Amino acid sequence: MKRITLLQLDTHFPRIPGDVGSFDTFKCELEIIRVPNATVKQVVNADPNQIDLDPFFDAINKATGDLITTSCGFLSPFQNELDEVCDVPFISSSLRQLEHLKNIYTPSELQIITFDAAKLGPTHLPIGCEAFNKSVCGLNSDAHLKSIIENNISHIDISKATADICAVVRANKKKSTKGILLECTNLPPYKIDIRRISDVPIYDILTAIEKEHSPPLGCCIPLP
Repeated sequence: MKRITLLQLDTHFPRIPGDVGSFDTFKCELEIIRVPNATVKQVVNADPNQIDLDPFFDAINKATGDLITTSCGFLSPFQNELDEVCDVPFISSSLRQLEHLKNIYTPSELQIITFDAAKLGPTHLPIGCEAFNKSVCGLNSDAHLKSIIENNISHIDISKATADICAVVRANKKKSTKGILLECTNLPPYKIDIRRISDVPIYDILTAIEKEHSPPLGCCIPLP
């Protein structure tokens, strides 16, 4: 694989190494196509039907990558619609991994960490995986990283973001937890810190991409 195309929401906040939108995350070339008017407010929506897909179809027509993915896990419900117009592999969301993770973990064994737990519901999960909605937890409403993303703030305090994410992991860790799935594509940079708290396999958009390619592309951060 020579190039990955990222359909990025219409955002401008910092993308640090490990983020799917950082050029430093992959060893291969990354093509970023910003999708006009696809704001966080519009896409991170409890009702997927409110999302306008036309700008995403337009972006796919411009893509030149050997694989196409997105910068927001809330696009999971549209895997089939968007995949149909792609002539290369397409990954809408890390949540699509639930289709095989459900054969490995029960809902009580898998912790799903999302950008906004109040808005992520069963309709965002693959068919047959709705029971995993009880596994969902999210960033606190006052989390530093959440504010950065929602308000397109140009500077991120890594220490604050790390503390907020680790707090979520600690608060929702159970004795039964055997795996963690990160819905939000901005969370993979913190996997090393997450693993210090919960030493279990971690799945995210990067592991979804790696699964589509052999040999592995090689990401800048350790994969489970």
